[in-house]
Amino acid sequence: MAKLKKNNKPRTIEELKKAHYPVRTVKEEMRRNLIAKIRNGAELFPGIIGYEETVIPRIENAILSGQDIIFLGERGQAKTRLMRSMVNLLDEEIPAMAGCEINDNPFQPICKSCREKITSLRDRAEIVWLGRERRYGEKLATPDVTIADLIGEVDPIKVAEGRYLSDELTIHYGLIPRTHRGIFAINELPDLGEKIQVGLFNIMEERDVQIRGYKIRLPLDVYIVASANPEDYTNRGRIITPLKDRYGSEIRTHYPRSREAEIRIMEQERTRFDDDGSFQTIIPSYLQELIAEITSLARQSPEINHRSGVSVRVSISNYENLISNAFRRAIRLGEFEVVPRVSDLPYLVASTGGKIELESVDEDRGENLIEKLIAKATLNTFNQYFQVQQFDAFLARFKSGWSIEVSEAMKSTIYEEKAHEIQSHSGEMNGLIEGLKKLKCDKSPATLASGLEFILEGLHLHHRLHKEQLPGKTNYRA
Repeated sequence: MAKLKKNNKPRTIEELKKAHYPVRTVKEEMRRNLIAKIRNGAELFPGIIGYEETVIPRIENAILSGQDIIFLGERGQAKTRLMRSMVNLLDEEIPAMAGCEINDNPFQPICKSCREKITSLRDRAEIVWLGRERRYGEKLATPDVTIADLIGEVDPIKVAEGRYLSDELTIHYGLIPRTHRGIFAINELPDLGEKIQVGLFNIMEERDVQIRGYKIRLPLDVYIVASANPEDYTNRGRIITPLKDRYGSEIRTHYPRSREAEIRIMEQERTRFDDDGSFQTIIPSYLQELIAEITSLARQSPEINHRSGVSVRVSISNYENLISNAFRRAIRLGEFEVVPRVSDLPYLVASTGGKIELESVDEDRGENLIEKLIAKATLNTFNQYFQVQQFDAFLARFKSGWSIEVSEAMKSTIYEEKAHEIQSHSGEMNGLIEGLKKLKCDKSPATLASGLEFILEGLHLHHRLHKEQLPGKTNYRA
């Protein structure tokens, strides 16, 4: 059907009938819109990265089959974002009975109030148009959630106004009926009490609700989607088997399976600020790869609890802290370019520590583990760019007794001076020049400082340079 113009929208049931508006179920609506998006090559879930060949095809199958979905995965795997993105598969607007608490279908009202209104006004009953955002409901499952929250309860105020307890109009509807003709999402489903999960049976299968034993039937039209962490099945709660059985598809999410996907997520999700052009931020690609590698190593570490997972938020927070420390340095030193360095990496302990759970409870061991992860990630990244032998001429300078100091608080121009000092010795700079060019860190003092520190640290981790930690600085020597 052609999209109705804003000023020509039907305002009564009579006008809606004349417009031949087809009112469909939520699942029919989502299915038709999904088909149209696939045909047009449209992006189904904007901002979702790394699921193109795994999770998204399974979601498409479930929607085309008209199945409710439960997303199963560790924390930080975009389960909530996926659920919220599904609202884009709803129509831009749909008609509903004016003044209805549960967004009743004008052609098939299910609540008593709307039925009485149509009996009285017939086709003159007014309708309103609901945007897709108003048709999404979400509840974080916690142990204190009640049936009244989700389904409904008798409203004592309405009883006090003179209505009989047996009157359907005394009911105060819960979140699910209020999402009638929309999508209702339950986050962390296992945290719901088992009795509350039993209360969802009718909604999942028969599509109706019962409140306080009233002989009423509300054939709700709701698409139910939920999320769960596998850890919850044993540690905090579980999804009871009959309820799991009612979900059509259980879709397993996962962490990014490539470093490129992790980096794209980091770039997309990091917090950005408008600094009025006072600074220019340059993040060398090898540092992005290093941050992603830290998270990848953490996910493989036997010392980290894998049941809770290592969230992508670790990468995002580390990336933000790396940039912010470089930004802090630029402010203090009055520099225009903001370029992170290896000497900024120790500040990642703060953004990593709170996001991983160790198998042991030793806090000092946790900090040491993070430092080891950073060192291993630095070595792995260095090896992807270089072979140690190409720096033999550069290392020869150290064997003659020369050393170099670096610091996260040192001006970039000092690094440039050190580079010129080395360059003055013929032949000794060749490997370093090529290394800086490969890192794309030969264009400015700030990028040169970053590249030089990375190369020095890589040579140290290969045991070709000794590293001495001094107050506020680091000394590299033979």
